[in-house]
Amino acid sequence: MKPLRFAIFGTGFWARVQLAAWREIGGTRCVAVYNRSRDKADAFARDLGVPAVYDDPGELLVREKPDFVDNITEVGGHKPLSLLCARHRVPCICQKPMAPTLRDARAMVAAFARTDTPFYVHENWRWQAPLRALITTLRSGVLGTPFRARLTMTSGFDVWANQPALRTLDQFILTDLGTHLLDTARACFGEARSLYCQLHRTLPDVRGENVATLLLSMGEARTSVTVEMAYARTPLEREVFPQTLAFVEGPEGSAEITPDYGLRITTRRGTRHRRHAPPRYDWADPRYAVAQASMVPCLRNLLGALRGRHAAETTGADNLRTLELVFAAYESARRDAVLHLMPA
Repeated sequence: MKPLRFAIFGTGFWARVQLAAWREIGGTRCVAVYNRSRDKADAFARDLGVPAVYDDPGELLVREKPDFVDNITEVGGHKPLSLLCARHRVPCICQKPMAPTLRDARAMVAAFARTDTPFYVHENWRWQAPLRALITTLRSGVLGTPFRARLTMTSGFDVWANQPALRTLDQFILTDLGTHLLDTARACFGEARSLYCQLHRTLPDVRGENVATLLLSMGEARTSVTVEMAYARTPLEREVFPQTLAFVEGPEGSAEITPDYGLRITTRRGTRHRRHAPPRYDWADPRYAVAQASMVPCLRNLLGALRGRHAAETTGADNLRTLELVFAAYESARRDAVLHLMPA
């Protein structure tokens, strides 16, 4: 089958890793890269063997006519560059968070709907090996319908070293990490009916909030879901970045994601344990192993959708629901109030 030709917008930290993930699954060919800084685009193309370089994204779309664009710019480039793709009717995969505001995100989803052009969001967290195993377990029904759960991602890792722009965001951990965890919660337990959030700023050199705690009621069963996240530089006995730990309780059993990629499932028949380590890739940074490896199944799912083989899991319309939770969390924290998102 003929490879799909695509272009990359943006040449930052994640663009290099994402291109490596595309090459891992095959079936595509990166034909051009755009960056507003031509020098950075030239260096990216030279290092990674991309044949064409542009500092004008519109010119790239006209001249190269890619089958799709992977928009891996910082959040400020998500809306204008994605809308440019919509105007040219070029399918687009946008990095998370989709947009800095709900208004912008809704405008992006609407623009692609008007032009009947595929629009996806690169949301890879739900594709991490241990979390995917948990999702499969929950959907199998072996625990019954969960009534309580906890997702935890707390770390002292210096995420700002590779992404210094995160230090200056007015809204930090909910937009950066919260989009991942809330999307995963939706994949596990369904849509949120209510939400309560508390935020903390504990680092003087980081502008936005770096600690968040949420309590949600999710799905028709109104599962009580606690989501904990922190980049706080707090001393920890065991640093597990970037692993997400989890504990789920149901009437027929429980499931727990433990450090080092373990999944323990306990029912009346006893406990079984299996390690779901991420695949190892030469291009993946070992410090980000489980996160970067999850790009491969995420992109494989999106490529199948681009080829018409199946529906994508993380469409723009679906991810808009995750962003609605992110901004509802900010509103809850501002008001110190429970927000009811769906009819009781």
